[in-house]
Amino acid sequence: MRTTRIGKGGTVVIPAALRRRFGLENGSAVIAEETKDGVLIRPAATVPIEVYSPERKAELLLSNAVDKRGYEAARKEVRKMGLDPDKIPHYKIKL
Repeated sequence: MRTTRIGKGGTVVIPAALRRRFGLENGSAVIAEETKDGVLIRPAATVPIEVYSPERKAELLLSNAVDKRGYEAARKEVRKMGLDPDKIPHYKIKL
């Protein structure tokens, strides 16, 4: 257990030994969680999220078809999206 202080704007300084032990660096994400005993601060895992453009969605639809029927269904969906399936780079199944 280590004692620290709350600084300007609610900043809490985590002692260096604890930062090293838990792999915390400047800018690391942490979770501040209310517990019955106080506030628990623990490392947080963050995962980047990819936001798909309509073209990327079309590419995934077309590339993931496993048979001719699925490929034709994917082409239809891409057309519904207002895109030309022939202009979307993708892996084409062997028919």
